Amino acid sequence: MAMFDAIRWTTRGLISSTCRPTVIGLENVPTEGPFIVAPNHLSFLDSVIVQALMPRPVAFFAKAEYFTTGGVKGRAMKSFFEAVGSIPVERGEQAASVQALKTLLDILDAGKGIGIYPEGTRSRDGILYRGRTGVGWLALTTGAPVIPVGLIGTENLQPADRKSVKPQHFTMKVGEPLYFEKTGPDHSLPARRQVTDRIMDAIAELSGQERSTSYNQSKIVD
Repeated sequence: MAMFDAIRWTTRGLISSTCRPTVIGLENVPTEGPFIVAPNHLSFLDSVIVQALMPRPVAFFAKAEYFTTGGVKGRAMKSFFEAVGSIPVERGEQAASVQALKTLLDILDAGKGIGIYPEGTRSRDGILYRGRTGVGWLALTTGAPVIPVGLIGTENLQPADRKSVKPQHFTMKVGEPLYFEKTGPDHSLPARRQVTDRIMDAIAELSGQERSTSYNQSKIVD
């Protein structure tokens, strides 16, 4: 925990001093109990930003390669992602994805926070795409409140075609918690769809993005 706090505070200080972000609504994050953070997704750095600036720890999925790359850089990446609570997952493998989802449930059952991007992957064109229903499944299964987040301008920190990061001002708006009746895992797809759509409506209001009724088919994987 000490390592996590040290890295989170260091990252928060670096982001605050170089980007001078506008952060609104942190009081909407519950002070105790489980919660689900649901942001829009514009940049590779979005998870780091949310993890650093939120008042409580938030665990996001991260590519398994970030934990297995060799060399000094690889060890540094592994240490960072482990310290901020990221969860390694093999993308595209059904069994691994199911296990990762169970890991999220375990974290929520422990009264902690998790983060999930309803769009699935980041948007190349700045459009807010239709939400996938995993976030609805988590909300209904656990009854944990969903905290919608609108990130504005994070795509300028590291455009999709660049590896370098350029400090830029951005805004993070944290919305009021959304509460849904806890049903457990036995609920219908239409119920998940309805919950997911409500969450996406809240994200859209915060981010101000143009919306699409289609899923994001981008091949970018974070």
